[in-house]
Amino acid sequence: MAEHILEQELEGRSLWADARSRFLSNKAAMISVVLLTLVVIFAMFGEYFSEFDNETIDWDVLGNVKEVGRPSLQNGHFFGFDENGRDLYNRVVQGSRISLAVGIVGAVIAVLVGTLYGATAGFIGGRTDSIMMRLVDIFMSIPYMFVLILLLVVAGRSITMIFVGIGLTAWLDMSRIVRGQTLSIKNREYVEAAVAIGVPTWRIILRHIVPNLLGVVVVYATLLVPTMILTESFISFLGLGVQEPLTSWGALISEGVKSMNYGTLWQLLFPLFFFVVTIFCFFFIGDGLRDALDPKDR
Repeated sequence: MAEHILEQELEGRSLWADARSRFLSNKAAMISVVLLTLVVIFAMFGEYFSEFDNETIDWDVLGNVKEVGRPSLQNGHFFGFDENGRDLYNRVVQGSRISLAVGIVGAVIAVLVGTLYGATAGFIGGRTDSIMMRLVDIFMSIPYMFVLILLLVVAGRSITMIFVGIGLTAWLDMSRIVRGQTLSIKNREYVEAAVAIGVPTWRIILRHIVPNLLGVVVVYATLLVPTMILTESFISFLGLGVQEPLTSWGALISEGVKSMNYGTLWQLLFPLFFFVVTIFCFFFIGDGLRDALDPKDR
């Protein structure tokens, strides 16, 4: 009986069970999870609650958007019109979908490339490690925004290039973090045992090194997504992001700023609201995961 109780206590104090308990007790993180879930649902299914689409132009409101195009629940234009007479609600839905996709896909690319690169450099060590990390230092000395803008100008503005460009310019910090963690893991007993019995290097990295970096990778990924969204929004704000008829939060905010002089403030407030809420939610979730997985707090 005593052994059974002791076994339950030990199981309850496992790494992931303890981390889950800590994360669930973080009110800011849990509220952020709920709000972010609502934003994702809005982006995925919001268009089904409107009878309009994001491309059709209402010619009756052109030239009088300030008066006719105000937000209204009666006529079905929940967020009003933009300056071109298009339904702003559906534009925000589409912008949310694209901005979230860019943030998540860009973060996934950065995490995959950075994790594999940093784990390989840290585990192999020696001259290979020095060369790989010096390349990272050289790449980090080049302004990534300049590289991203140049890539979009040369290769053309498209969703695919935005995904690839943002992801491949954000993996450098991830590689340095993973490399430092790998140096502390590579001398563990189970890694040395795998080396002693002749397990291939690539299998040790994938089976023993990367899984033990999961906590650090997850935390950094949640903090990387808002950075990706901010980068995409900045690019779109400059007019180098998604092209019409597609849109994103950055493009909508840019259009809203231009229309402020005409008294149509709602064109800025609605996309800005979703943008700010999403950014803060990801940051709070990242802080919650960091606190939950921090071994010094246990």
